Amino acid sequence: MNISRHQSEAGSAQTGGSKLSVQRRVVTVTAARWKIKLPKKLSSHYSSYGLYLYEERDSAEARNGLKVTGIPILFLPGNAGSYKQVRSLGSVALRKAENIHNKFHFDFYSIDFNEELVALYGGSLEEQTKFVHACIKVILKLYKGQKGAPSSVAIVGHSMGGIVARALFTLPNFKATLISLIITQATPHVAPVLSLDSYLIDFYTTVNNHWILNEKDLRNITILSMGGGFRDYQVRSGLTIVPNLGLYNNTLNVVTSAVPGAWLSADHLCIVWCKELVLATVRAFFDLVDDHTNQITMDLKKRMAVLHHHFISFANKDFEDESKSSVSFSDSTATWSEIKTYKWTYDCPQFSAQPPKASYFILQLPSDEKLYSNLYCRTTNLEPSNWISGCTRINQSVCQEGIDLTGEAELLKMYKVVNFNLEKYRSFSHFVIRVSKANVNRQFSMECEYFSASSRMMSTPVTNVLSFGASVHRVLINSSGLIHTVQLQDFNQIYQAFEIYVESQCQSLHGKAADVYRFHVPWSHEDSVVATSVSSSTVIYAKLHRARPENDSSVPELQLHTARNCQYEITIRTSFNGVLGQLIRFHGAYLPTYVVANILLAFGRQLIHLYSEGHCLDFCTALNVAAKPYKVIPFVNLAVFLLRYNWFKDVWSALMLPTIDILILNEQGIFNPAISILLFLFGTAIAHWSGIFFCLLLKLLSFLGSLFHRQSIIKKEYQLISLQSSFLLIFLLFLIWTTCGAVALIFGYLLYFLKVLSLQGSVQAMKGILNLAPQQETVKKAEMSSCVKEEENGMADSLPEGPDQVKQTQQKLLSVSDVDNAVNTLKIYVTILHLLNWIVLFSAPSFIYWFKNLRYARRLDPDPCDVLASILVLTMVILTNSPSPLAKRSTLLKYTARLQLFLSIAMAAFGLMHLYRVPYFVTLSLALYALCCLI
Repeated sequence: MNISRHQSEAGSAQTGGSKLSVQRRVVTVTAARWKIKLPKKLSSHYSSYGLYLYEERDSAEARNGLKVTGIPILFLPGNAGSYKQVRSLGSVALRKAENIHNKFHFDFYSIDFNEELVALYGGSLEEQTKFVHACIKVILKLYKGQKGAPSSVAIVGHSMGGIVARALFTLPNFKATLISLIITQATPHVAPVLSLDSYLIDFYTTVNNHWILNEKDLRNITILSMGGGFRDYQVRSGLTIVPNLGLYNNTLNVVTSAVPGAWLSADHLCIVWCKELVLATVRAFFDLVDDHTNQITMDLKKRMAVLHHHFISFANKDFEDESKSSVSFSDSTATWSEIKTYKWTYDCPQFSAQPPKASYFILQLPSDEKLYSNLYCRTTNLEPSNWISGCTRINQSVCQEGIDLTGEAELLKMYKVVNFNLEKYRSFSHFVIRVSKANVNRQFSMECEYFSASSRMMSTPVTNVLSFGASVHRVLINSSGLIHTVQLQDFNQIYQAFEIYVESQCQSLHGKAADVYRFHVPWSHEDSVVATSVSSSTVIYAKLHRARPENDSSVPELQLHTARNCQYEITIRTSFNGVLGQLIRFHGAYLPTYVVANILLAFGRQLIHLYSEGHCLDFCTALNVAAKPYKVIPFVNLAVFLLRYNWFKDVWSALMLPTIDILILNEQGIFNPAISILLFLFGTAIAHWSGIFFCLLLKLLSFLGSLFHRQSIIKKEYQLISLQSSFLLIFLLFLIWTTCGAVALIFGYLLYFLKVLSLQGSVQAMKGILNLAPQQETVKKAEMSSCVKEEENGMADSLPEGPDQVKQTQQKLLSVSDVDNAVNTLKIYVTILHLLNWIVLFSAPSFIYWFKNLRYARRLDPDPCDVLASILVLTMVILTNSPSPLAKRSTLLKYTARLQLFLSIAMAAFGLMHLYRVPYFVTLSLALYALCCLI
């Protein structure tokens, strides 16, 4: 047997309890994960990975030692995800299989990726993909020799597990027939959330290009992608859209707030175990099974219909094929009633003295198409089976045959709703509403009306995004019907956010009533639904996950399912907090680039002042002088504008320059020229306050260090490359070659930080000895000049110790110069330390990944920081022993200072979506400054 028990834990499948009633006996359910024994070569090559089968003890014992006979489903965890997360799906699927007496069941497998941080380090994504391919072969081999053995698996991928599932098709020897269905949960398909290394970008480029270029060959692969909505702060739902050309209907993208039964957003982990989403997924799996093969159906249309049924328009009824949609009305005991009005309401009491029997109500299609273009019906608490049909043959007010239309209904909170455009149903003579026997002794209600869609449609422009709530737009509806629609004109950009207040007032109501409001986005399945009582005030937060496509002219709508004879006042105002949240959600990942660009501008200003004035500005002063948006943003926008012309594209290609990131963002519809200015200002603020905090921190640590260690005076002799620094350089390079570049970077950063602390303490000590402030240096120089002049004029007789006094004054003058040089050096060192902070931050993910996997491999392979670290450690060793006077005398200082502006522009152009490029720009800047110290 190649399956061995690995671990068990108590708990029920759905509710977390420990006992379930099965066939009138109490069974203690124990969830168990059984580790699949992999081939020796495979397990040795992927020693940190594993393959597991989810089972429960009672069902495992019933299957004679875990002989797998079900339909294989493979779960792929995501970034730092656990293989144990499969339990949410596996336990519910097991309960449902028991409900159908195990006619068929599912075998849920899960892969242990050792909780790797693949969202931050892309070097292991290819290895994960290859391991999944090998595991699929192992899984299918377990069923070899069985009758009707499966030839493919369905995959459920959470987070980065979804992109790994799609990456399988890029492998050279992978057969596309091995996978029939992919369901992804909060997977960033469009691009990584943070592109901290080139491996991550290359992986995404390979996967998305393959799926777009080979869309025809992959048209039989069905994909359902679920986004978590606004509660998912890790992966915004706009990234969960599967990129394709839209040539084939094999992909469904949906946000959890639009999933029937859920109607709420889910955070990044909740989307795995959310009960409503788990139930929808498991129901879809069972409806996807082919009755003849007891495997996932190969019919692409049926797969898409099932997914659409459960995740878009679930009508609270079982999925049925189109071949089963014909109905006949053969119940002779049923009563038939013809409704001759265009508005009809039916309330059934909870108890009836009459014997239960079915009732049918028929509504004739109106002849006036202009006055009545739609039929709207909604029910509450009505048994869902075949409750509305279209009559194709009628005899004396009794329908003989018809077509079941229940599948076209949708569930909206407590209502089951249909809204038929009569133009599509003119082949029917009547609509038939059925109240089955099961509904006779239960309380329910039903409302129907014929209406003109144009008369219920209103339109209003949204408020300007810059109004910040100061202006409002109001719409007043005097409701005489059950549904109204308000179109929100000019609402198509992701940075727009509104608060929509709906206040209802009703004078008289018969019984309890409830309203349902739905914010509907026609170009994306990201609706949000709110239910409220009548005569209430409700707020709806309207925001977009995805901007409107260029070739689309539709507008978002506010659909109100209302009570009759009520008044509704709708107030629309811009939400400042919502706009700010949208900016952070869509563009917050680009802030580090602008922060570092601001620091580079401040560094350039310091170098310019050092070259021209002989002394250096402090960081905050230099930042206030140099950090101006007009120095960077216009040049990036000019390049974007010129790239519209072919001649400039040819020049750009000849220079082998990469694509400007703003162009990519414009294609996604999520960027605006004003946003770059705003982000730059945010970056300036962050750099400014972080500079103040960092300076205070250095002073505090230096003061605490002085309590335990006496600060020394800085020597006048400088040696760039000493024996000690040479050994340090060799040691850091050895760390790079044997471990990973991030380890050497962090170690070198700590040494440089200690050097800055020591310099901070030395400067304070020198100032204390001389009892001088920097601004007193001019006065001291004047006094020295006066003393020397008096001595030259023969006034030495009045100063008996004149020569000694002059000597002491000259020594003091030399000491003042030392302090000035030390202060300038400290200011440069602090700015360099600011830049190193961000380099260490960008390299931290690869360090964490290396440390987490240290027991499996001593060296990180591939290493995204090895080349960068090799250059940077050499630069840091040189800069550690390089005071400002050395750079001040260099002829390259002027050009190095001017180059900081160009590096900032390049960073804003190429480092927004490619954060891994930012450390390279910083390294080039520091290397040039180190060169100034050498030459």
